[in-house]
Amino acid sequence: MATVSVVNMEGKEVGTIDLSDAIFGVEINEHLVHLAVVQQLANKRQGTQKAKTRSEVSGGGRKPWRQKGTGHARQGSIRAPQWKGGGIVFAPVPRDYSFKLNKKEKRAALKSALTSKVQDQKLIVIDELKLDEIKTRKFAEVLKNIKADKALVVLNEKDENVILSARNIPDTKTALTNTINVYDVMNAGTVVLTKAAVATIEEVYA
Repeated sequence: MATVSVVNMEGKEVGTIDLSDAIFGVEINEHLVHLAVVQQLANKRQGTQKAKTRSEVSGGGRKPWRQKGTGHARQGSIRAPQWKGGGIVFAPVPRDYSFKLNKKEKRAALKSALTSKVQDQKLIVIDELKLDEIKTRKFAEVLKNIKADKALVVLNEKDENVILSARNIPDTKTALTNTINVYDVMNAGTVVLTKAAVATIEEVYA
């Protein structure tokens, strides 16, 4: 069971917390982590690219010249792919790139991602994260105090003051315990969890 320090918003250590091995101490499955990241990126793709094949471009309804006797190579249409303005060979068409992972695979991948952050000492637990007002500068000071760069801040409950204060800070993202995903965890330089968020994650994903 991993034990990590708990810090406050000033960056001072105020205690320790034992992290559950069922979530933060599993055997890392790199293949599942890779699959989960690929799936999330694939599911974001619009798949709306389109080009016309020779059957879809306008014109080219007759042979440009007779079959024999001209000295030219035989041609059936001026919209064949080798002609300027012709159709595209194997043209891209709208498609759905998404694919599915089952729940067990998703959970195992998330556990592996969180475990890797613990092992790399890139996971910070903060006792609470409260702001009296929406102020980007104040939130930036908190991140500086706890030495969190390119942070993913995971909250237990929606807090507009925190979420809106973090919105304009480059490379900083906020998430709730029910919206965290493997891509965001792996893409973050540091994962910041509130104590309440740790308790919820251990309860939900155990």
